[in-house]
Amino acid sequence: MTDAVAATRRPWGRAALWLLVLGPLFFATYGYANALAAARADVPSLAFGWERAIPFWAWTIVPYWSIDLFYGISLFVCRDRRELDTQGLRLLTAQAVAVGCFLLWPLRYSFVRPHTDGVFGWLFDVLLGFDKPYNQAPSLHIVLLIVLWVRFAHHLRGGWRWLLHGWFALIGVSVLTTFQHHFVDIPTGLLAGWLCVWLWPERIRAPWREAAPARDPKRWTLAALYAAAAALCAWAAGTLSAGALGGWALWLWWPAASLAVVALNYALLGPLGFQKRDDGRLSVAARWLLAPYLLGAWINSRLWTRRAPQPVPVIDGVWLGRIPGRGQRARFAAVVDVCAELSLMDAREGDAVRPMLDLVAPTPVQLIAAADAIAARQARGEVLVCCALGYSRSAAAVAAWLLRSGRAAGVDEAVAILRRARPAIVLRAPHLRALQALVAAPALAAAGLGTQNA
Repeated sequence: MTDAVAATRRPWGRAALWLLVLGPLFFATYGYANALAAARADVPSLAFGWERAIPFWAWTIVPYWSIDLFYGISLFVCRDRRELDTQGLRLLTAQAVAVGCFLLWPLRYSFVRPHTDGVFGWLFDVLLGFDKPYNQAPSLHIVLLIVLWVRFAHHLRGGWRWLLHGWFALIGVSVLTTFQHHFVDIPTGLLAGWLCVWLWPERIRAPWREAAPARDPKRWTLAALYAAAAALCAWAAGTLSAGALGGWALWLWWPAASLAVVALNYALLGPLGFQKRDDGRLSVAARWLLAPYLLGAWINSRLWTRRAPQPVPVIDGVWLGRIPGRGQRARFAAVVDVCAELSLMDAREGDAVRPMLDLVAPTPVQLIAAADAIAARQARGEVLVCCALGYSRSAAAVAAWLLRSGRAAGVDEAVAILRRARPAIVLRAPHLRALQALVAAPALAAAGLGTQNA
């Protein structure tokens, strides 16, 4: 279907309804938060000394104002009802998150804006007619910038896409050069913006749709550890920012948020919380939101496997190894990736993504899905089965394939085959119990014994 035909079917009436809801809601809630802050006598300000050197550029009021135009158009560029509703929900969530923060901890812009004449001065006068020096962190401008950039970047290619990047960069800079926001409002706005996109993703189910309390005690243990690490980072951000590190310590809020989401994944959301798509990549929102954790996970995977980085053959063209980096999977006809937290670089059509949580024994259903994916690709050529290290999740998946394909008569034989190929595999009692379930009651397992949230 061509773009011209698709355009005739775009839900413009529904887009207009969304705009009729979001527009008044925006001004009502934003103005309410401003009025409440203005009525208080103790609204603090958070600015760094170096911000005094930021220049005032009156002309940047133009890109600053332009976000309102992009806001409205973003609803009408959506090609179908699902895309439109996703965009509307992201904008609605952005408003709710930002205004909620404004009400909980109001902040005030503390610098004096120079007087401006002419057209730019008129634009500033119109802005100040409804916008007061409050509603600071997170910058709603930056939150919306992320949501809008994702939408338009999805539809633009080539030079138009680069023009979008350049103009949106100007919008981001303009919140400082129009003297509307202090610096701290920008990273908090970026975090809130990516949270909105993560909550309402495309090309993968929303992380909360299958949320259920974990039944595996190990998952709760890991959730508690990640939550404790998140709390420690948050405490350090608050404590150290008043000491020698100063404002640099506030960056610890990023790993704090990242680890909090990981804790939520282990407690409630499961692998879906990492938003690993069928193309092997984590969603762009997950990559930004979880960046500190993902960096640590990648470094950890490379440190643990530095002495044995290469995959090893197991049997009949099936290999076992760590998740390959860019340019490291050339010899394999297909990859079966069971790692939830790291992106599969150089993914190809025909690869299979069956994400499982790290440090947790897979369920029988997960093992069946991975084993069947291996079996479906094994006839095409050599297949790499991988996870972060290539020691546990991927080993369990290959063991399940050995059992289901009849290459191993029992769990002990399957583990023995794996240990001959890679002696360092880690299959503990929970892994063995899940594998034994495939042998003892394969029909029951195939019918749904165990779930993603078990």
